[in-house]
Amino acid sequence: MRSFDVGVTRQTGRFVVFVTGELDINTCPRVTETTDALPLQGQTLLVDLSAVRFMESAALNMLLRLRHRAHAEGGTLKLCGASDQTLQVLDVSGTRSLFALSPGPAQETY
Repeated sequence: MRSFDVGVTRQTGRFVVFVTGELDINTCPRVTETTDALPLQGQTLLVDLSAVRFMESAALNMLLRLRHRAHAEGGTLKLCGASDQTLQVLDVSGTRSLFALSPGPAQETY
């Protein structure tokens, strides 16, 4: 069985969601469940992808829905630590420009 984990920490003005493993159709619901519980009004949601080994289209759809929700609630979604494979998914889909991206993991962001 593949190892997957998602966790969240609260910091001043933002939530940081840490994802580890593969983001696919089986694991995305866990991320959605975690993020649905967060009040995003006026908050930044930083999703740390630095420990994601693989991302498929289901994850892209999840991130797009999360971005839409954050914006609808007056918040901001930022992605950090995206691997080359994750960036390739964003590039191929033409969605890279929709996301605020930071190259390093969450502890290096801000």
